[in-house]
Amino acid sequence: MTLSTRNRVAVGATAALLGLAVAFGSSLTTAASAAEPATLTGIILGVGADESQRTVTWYSSADIAQKIQLAPTAELANNEFPAGAAVFDAVGSGNIATSGGFNRHATISGLKEDTVYSYRVGAEGNWSPTYSFKTQDFDGNYDFLFFGDPQIGSSGDVPKDQAGWQDTLDVALAANPDSELLVSGGDQVETANTESQWTAFLAPDKLRQYPWAATIGNHDVGGKAYEQHLYTPNTDRSAPLYANGNPASNTSGGNYWYVYKDVLFIDINSNSYANSQGGGGDAAHLAYVTDIINRHGNEAKWKVLVLHHAIYSPAAHAKDGDAKVRRVDFPTAFSNLGVDLVLQGHDHSYSRSYLIKNSQKANPEEQPGAADVYPGPGGVLYVTGNSASGSKYYDISAPDGSAAGGAGNGADPLNPSSYWYNSVQNQEHVRSYVKVQVRNDELVVENVRSGTCAPPNAAVERGLACANTPADQPVGSVVDKVTVHPYHGDGQALQVNVPNAAPGEFGWTIDGRNGLVDLGTATEHGDYFAATGQINPIVVSDSRRSLAPWSISASVSDFQDAAKTFSGAYLGWTPRVLEDGLSAKASGAVPSGYDDHGQGLAVSRGLGWAEQGHVKGQAKLGADLDLKIPGSVEKGGYRATLTITALSS
Repeated sequence: MTLSTRNRVAVGATAALLGLAVAFGSSLTTAASAAEPATLTGIILGVGADESQRTVTWYSSADIAQKIQLAPTAELANNEFPAGAAVFDAVGSGNIATSGGFNRHATISGLKEDTVYSYRVGAEGNWSPTYSFKTQDFDGNYDFLFFGDPQIGSSGDVPKDQAGWQDTLDVALAANPDSELLVSGGDQVETANTESQWTAFLAPDKLRQYPWAATIGNHDVGGKAYEQHLYTPNTDRSAPLYANGNPASNTSGGNYWYVYKDVLFIDINSNSYANSQGGGGDAAHLAYVTDIINRHGNEAKWKVLVLHHAIYSPAAHAKDGDAKVRRVDFPTAFSNLGVDLVLQGHDHSYSRSYLIKNSQKANPEEQPGAADVYPGPGGVLYVTGNSASGSKYYDISAPDGSAAGGAGNGADPLNPSSYWYNSVQNQEHVRSYVKVQVRNDELVVENVRSGTCAPPNAAVERGLACANTPADQPVGSVVDKVTVHPYHGDGQALQVNVPNAAPGEFGWTIDGRNGLVDLGTATEHGDYFAATGQINPIVVSDSRRSLAPWSISASVSDFQDAAKTFSGAYLGWTPRVLEDGLSAKASGAVPSGYDDHGQGLAVSRGLGWAEQGHVKGQAKLGADLDLKIPGSVEKGGYRATLTITALSS
């Protein structure tokens, strides 16, 4: 089913969807079998393909059909979901043996902006606790938070790592409660298939309230638990995007993308970088990123890439052979494709690069720690996140005698203690996170302390020295901040925000919340089954001075239950004007195709209309539904979608 949608029409047509359901069978009193009890764990809210979607992933102890139930929180009474709550069916499979049980995931779609939703997973009689999340305006400015390697278990003390991870999320979201995404730098856990580490990583309730955009790290890739726990949208799981070239193996992989407001995010599996391992290597990632940007780059103002293995970072991994290879393979393509920001993990320390173009510093005059940067054509900012949990830190390493450009790790002429490519490097052995503010004409990137030397800070608690001075560098203080001003070429960029339509337009909405239209259980009438009901009423309003004519029509899809279907032509209706206004008239009745061998509502049919010169105001339209199903159709619970279309001139 889908959620209610508001539509406005000035010229042309728009459409929204109504879910329809009917159940029937050869026996009219078939009882539903009780659901097998299941333990539901590991629930996590994930990012969807756009701001109107979310994904949810969880584990189940039993292999039974499950779903997500969703409703605006305002519609819950005593924490009970309304009868018309939206339902999204889950899919999944058995887990690897070391994980046990089964995994499930489903995608929530059709979300409305500026709404608090409640959801739960499971099945009737066996629901999880209820959780909630909030959508915000689907256009305009927003903030997201980026977290470097939690890597739960890497300190050797899982509870301490969990405590630090929990505290970072609590601190970050208390300071930034309206953040809309939590973006991962990879390495959620230390050991890929160790479920106790995954349980600790997934323990914070914030991960059920804010969407997590997952990234595969080198500590995640060695098993299937990553894919079992973290479903991602638009995911390409083809062989070249797996390190060993084998998606069926006991490893995780794949690249994915999504558009959230003004940002196109592309997340790549940087564990696959060498053809010798069996995967497609860096070339496969470049082909993927190029294809996604060519197809979807014009849907957003900003392009952000996320990968685990940092290209430019300040600690020992900066000298790894694979980092040097990527430093040759990737940056020129990223510059040519107009990438704005690359978010990275793996090196457990913070760095912010200079603007990099074609594997070189874009502007030799850019100063270390500059508060404002101007990319020009091809300049890309690379940011590496420090540990978000405190489980492991890497100390900054010294430049060497290699080149100050390309794959080299030579010194910065303006700051000889840093690598040539880094504008800012920081390691205090305290937890931190990166806040990114997405604005109309700038990106603001901040590294923020989420801890001090004090617990929870597992690596320090277990003996590592700490360089932070809490009096001067408290929780919430800013380590680094930079504003990226985009390049607009030789022209002048223009920006205008279009608000919601003011009165004086033609529009329509589904009356109340767009719940499922349940036609109940069909009754047997000799050689056919019959069911009746009413559509959710449609409220039409028109305050235009032109008093132009308008019409509302609809058509229905085929009814479907898994692989079983029957034609939408068997649905007919009798339109009605439920509340007078607008000089509205009801369209003529359409019989079920079972009666006249016609097409019923399988083709577009009128619901109501008004002529040129009608009065201003609003009217409410409805229709009585008449469904007749041949007796040869198999038993099942069938659903269809009724598409409502408005036309006006």
